[in-house]
Amino acid sequence: MDRNELMDIIRSRKSVRTFDGRRITDEEKDKLQDFCDSLTNPFNVPIEFRFLEPKENGLKSPVLKGETLYLGAKLKKQPLYEEALGYALEAVVLFAESIGVGTVWIGGTMNRDAFERAMELKEDEIMPCVTPVGYKADKMSMREVMMRKAMKADKRMELTEIAFDEEYGKSLDTQRDNELTDILEMVRWAPSAVNKQPWRIIVSGENVHFYEKPDKGYKSDETGDLQRIDIGIAMYHFACGLEAYGKEYSVNVNDPQKNLPEGVEYVATFTFA
Repeated sequence: MDRNELMDIIRSRKSVRTFDGRRITDEEKDKLQDFCDSLTNPFNVPIEFRFLEPKENGLKSPVLKGETLYLGAKLKKQPLYEEALGYALEAVVLFAESIGVGTVWIGGTMNRDAFERAMELKEDEIMPCVTPVGYKADKMSMREVMMRKAMKADKRMELTEIAFDEEYGKSLDTQRDNELTDILEMVRWAPSAVNKQPWRIIVSGENVHFYEKPDKGYKSDETGDLQRIDIGIAMYHFACGLEAYGKEYSVNVNDPQKNLPEGVEYVATFTFA
């Protein structure tokens, strides 16, 4: 898709917690399945996607209303598995938006035991997140309205607060490279758990380094590090932006050893041309 269409999808896509109760069509389900089957990620981590029936499996979430189908993803714990999951599932989320299907990332607010049984989770596997797939209701529930208001879901930090030039904390000149600025705007609008936006970025020539600025309370044995998943989401947005501008790129994990504030951790680097 071209960059204008991509930005439109990124900006228009919103988490859907109130569904209208209709199931997606078989055609849409097949499209989603085919897309899942075609997915790769920069870290070559295998991920299995599976549709889950709420009624048959007793699946529920207290923050949702009217959902009729879920899509789950499971994988083995290994280096960079959280980033890989975020990258791949966000690809599905944006594809679903492009065909008119609503989604929302669900990590903690669900009866996890039932979901893990439905996914047939093995001892060495993890299912950090799922998403319902369906059609947005005409009106949000009051719970959803309050949740969006509490997390300021329609706002984001300024680009100069999350993207830096050469060194952490040195604000990026957003006028210097309009294409890169546009791509970073796509990253800025990525979704994240409770809208914490834990990614930080250092631009160094043709290298763009991604970091995690973590908050407490987003890591557990059942989900892994949810904010590392958020970094994967942001990385997918960056990759999409590069592709929309026709740029070739590679991803590596060669830490450039920048001087960082305490707690900030290096994740990965995009090198593009």
